[in-house]
Amino acid sequence: MGKKMSKTYAQVALFLLLIVGLFAAFYPTVHPSGGEFDSGDIAWLISASGLVLIMTPGLSYFYGGMVSAKNIISTMLQSFVALGVITVLWFVVGFSLSFGDSIGGFIGDPRTFFMFDNVGTAAHSTIATGIPFVLFAAFQLKFAIITPALITGAFAERIKFWGYMLFMVLFCLFIYTPLAHWTWHPEGFLFKWGVLDFAGGTVVHISAGMAALAGAMFFGRRKVHMDKVENTPVNIPYVLLGTGLLWFGWFGFNAGSALAADELAVSAFVNTNLASAAAMLAWLVYDSARGRKPSALGGSIGAVVGLVAITPAAGFVSFGASIAIGITASIVSNIAVHLKSKSTLDDTLDVFPCHGLGGIVGMILTGVFALDGGLITGETTLFLNHMLALVIVCVFTFGGSYLLYFITNTIIPLRVSEEAEEIGLDLTQHDEKYILARVD
Repeated sequence: MGKKMSKTYAQVALFLLLIVGLFAAFYPTVHPSGGEFDSGDIAWLISASGLVLIMTPGLSYFYGGMVSAKNIISTMLQSFVALGVITVLWFVVGFSLSFGDSIGGFIGDPRTFFMFDNVGTAAHSTIATGIPFVLFAAFQLKFAIITPALITGAFAERIKFWGYMLFMVLFCLFIYTPLAHWTWHPEGFLFKWGVLDFAGGTVVHISAGMAALAGAMFFGRRKVHMDKVENTPVNIPYVLLGTGLLWFGWFGFNAGSALAADELAVSAFVNTNLASAAAMLAWLVYDSARGRKPSALGGSIGAVVGLVAITPAAGFVSFGASIAIGITASIVSNIAVHLKSKSTLDDTLDVFPCHGLGGIVGMILTGVFALDGGLITGETTLFLNHMLALVIVCVFTFGGSYLLYFITNTIIPLRVSEEAEEIGLDLTQHDEKYILARVD
């Protein structure tokens, strides 16, 4: 029955993909061209787009190294496949929903840039005016790709592939694109409130973290979690490799969000490195202070938490503040991971304690340390708006994601059977097997 249903889902997906391909080939579009741009800005944004793209394969190594050997391929693929799914969806309607003509400050008009209509090498009149608009669309795509990939760590080792594919599409359409519009479109209501999110602390990390929490609750516990079987990561070097790729790519994530090769990009670049370095050290030192041995896994997680926390603040705070943000987020997430380990919540790879809380700490501290309007300047408006926005975003992303899990599960059952969970998703979902090389 399972193979028959998988075949049916694949046939439906193939049919839809062919329809998109044919429709895209014949849909009448206009791609405005022309304009004079700074070649350095264009070169930097092309490079930054590539850096952000490499973060998703980096995430697949980061997550893949943490799971059991029988689930490593499926876990890595769940990140990697987002490169294909979200790219096509972004071209069709995702970009328009995010940055199209605003409908009440809540969502973009899907007709504005449908099938990349009116998206070309000319600049847009109000959005990213200093670079070709299609380059801005390509840069923003990479953020949309990694967001659903981040969520997968929460329900690793127990989700069906085709169910995940459907959820990813729904999440992008109904959670990610509204958040991007609220926060980054000039007419978005959070943008108008003055809420600061330089590179996606709210749009990417808080949304992924809250969706991960909803997913962990919706899916329930794995058998190994209920039996209190200690999780042994399959490949720590993969985690280190993934961390390195994420750290490297994050320079494009944050510094690229300046949308120019200028001093703002330089500040964001330096802040990104400082926060990650401080967070890595804080995680290792905190572990040691609690009587644990400093570990490669802990250092890697700490570094990523620092990257998450500095993301909303990267272009708005001083160098010293970035260190404080990294240290604070690292300690908060470390404590949260410890508390979660004593609970019944089965967030497989600690997505909520690390990405969710890391993003929340970053958003709060952006309101504290922002050089223009933060609490350190004696003003309170920005901080209070951040607190209100935080509540709105958390409620929307958690509740909306839980509803999407329910809808998806009604269409395609999401959780694998106990037998499939026991065998592992690599074989049951993909008929592939990871073989650990032995060194005697």
